[in-house]
Amino acid sequence: MLTQYAQIMSRQCFGLAQNLAFPRDCYSLVAMSTEQTYFDEMLGFDETARSPYTDYDAWFQAEDIKRLRRKATEAEASFRKTGITFNVYGESEAAERLIPFDIVRRIISGREWDRLSKGIEQRVRALNAFLYDIYHNQEIIKAGRIPAELIANNDAFLPEMIGVTPPGGVYTHIVGTDIVRTGENDFFVLEDNARTPSGVSYMLENRETMMQMFPELFSQIKVREVAGYPRSLRRSLAATRPPAINSSDTPVIAVLTPGMYNSAFYEHAFLADQMGAELVEGHDLRVVDGRIAMRTTQGYQAIDVLYRRVDDEYLDPLTFNPQSALGVAGIMDVYRAGGITIANAPGSGIADDKAVYSYMPEIVEFYTGESALLKNVPTWRCSDPQSLQYVLDNLAALVVKEVHGSGGYGMLVGPTASKREISTFATKLKAHPSNYIAQPTLSLSTVPIFTRAGLAPRHVDLRPYVLVSPDKVTITPGGLTRVALKKGSLVVNSSQGGGTKDTWVLED
Repeated sequence: MLTQYAQIMSRQCFGLAQNLAFPRDCYSLVAMSTEQTYFDEMLGFDETARSPYTDYDAWFQAEDIKRLRRKATEAEASFRKTGITFNVYGESEAAERLIPFDIVRRIISGREWDRLSKGIEQRVRALNAFLYDIYHNQEIIKAGRIPAELIANNDAFLPEMIGVTPPGGVYTHIVGTDIVRTGENDFFVLEDNARTPSGVSYMLENRETMMQMFPELFSQIKVREVAGYPRSLRRSLAATRPPAINSSDTPVIAVLTPGMYNSAFYEHAFLADQMGAELVEGHDLRVVDGRIAMRTTQGYQAIDVLYRRVDDEYLDPLTFNPQSALGVAGIMDVYRAGGITIANAPGSGIADDKAVYSYMPEIVEFYTGESALLKNVPTWRCSDPQSLQYVLDNLAALVVKEVHGSGGYGMLVGPTASKREISTFATKLKAHPSNYIAQPTLSLSTVPIFTRAGLAPRHVDLRPYVLVSPDKVTITPGGLTRVALKKGSLVVNSSQGGGTKDTWVLED
């Protein structure tokens, strides 16, 4: 089967427009040929397994294909029974869907992971320093390293947070850093998710399912564990409780969800249960004696830390959207007075703005004094007239994204788009250029998936999960691998037909 897979993998090539040249204010183009094969993480071109996959390859080749098919069916049934679903917005049918799951692991060596971890930690520390700075003295703007309008005209920047220091100085308590790979040692950060990163429950359920399906593999291959994430999350959140609150008591932590119709409600309930925290909605909370308190059978109980999965706009109807029924009236006043920790901090979303992302090399260097260990994907900011014209001239070869977009919505993948789609998108770009950035279409690495016909290569990305407390950064080994299940697709989001894989980091 692996020989057949090698033949399939070697035929998959990707063409890009020739002679792409970046405007002067952009980074050097990642070198790509017009006939470049994808980097396959499992199998080399000599049809032998790459080093991290050696033991897994030996196990796989000895397996009965019929048994693997049964296991794949069992895994799907397990996910369905557990209720691991997500909601798709804007569709009248099948709004709630099962998360597609593939039984072929994605494996990363310990050495590779250690290098990635150092780069991720450097980046997250820089992001927190950046957030503190832009809501206080704005030294990075005074130094001319980023333009003032990038902050002043940004919808994700909250003037209400100016001068406010979160408990422990932590803005991004939970971060999901999306990483893509194009070669043996070529890793790029695709985006930073600093608002309310999702998907960690799928990482945990993927591992649990694999341990149930193939327990023998975990005795043969030493893999770093991920099961401790909920405990680490609780400890990390507890460490950021407001200092004015009695620290001798056990911290009271709650998860604020928009409700059962939210696309990530399964995850909200899962994490609350795993942490031993309360799952609450806005109508369960109110201000009591200068604290945010939740309704219980014994009356209202004050909350120390609120892990909110509600966007800034809906957090407090007295401060933001007055029509919001999802948040808590007055919570921002309590927060500014030091009566509660909100994770992630209000206003932290500007750190995952895709226009701000394009300045991350400068941001990392400014706050750490070091060059960024992880590279950015070269990016055109369409708010710049010269860059906009270049993007319009090369739409068929680029990926264009909304600066505040997520979930794979509102984007254009030029090489797979029709002429009509490109024309329509060009009109949107011209009307609102500052809403978009563009990037080259990277030759994303592939990992095999298990199909009825055998193994077939599909593109993947990786979302490691990072926890930040006042004195520690904790990165769960591996994270969530998202895979584009459609042949040739570069979009891995579950809302766009993607699935997930268990991600192994080896103990080496």
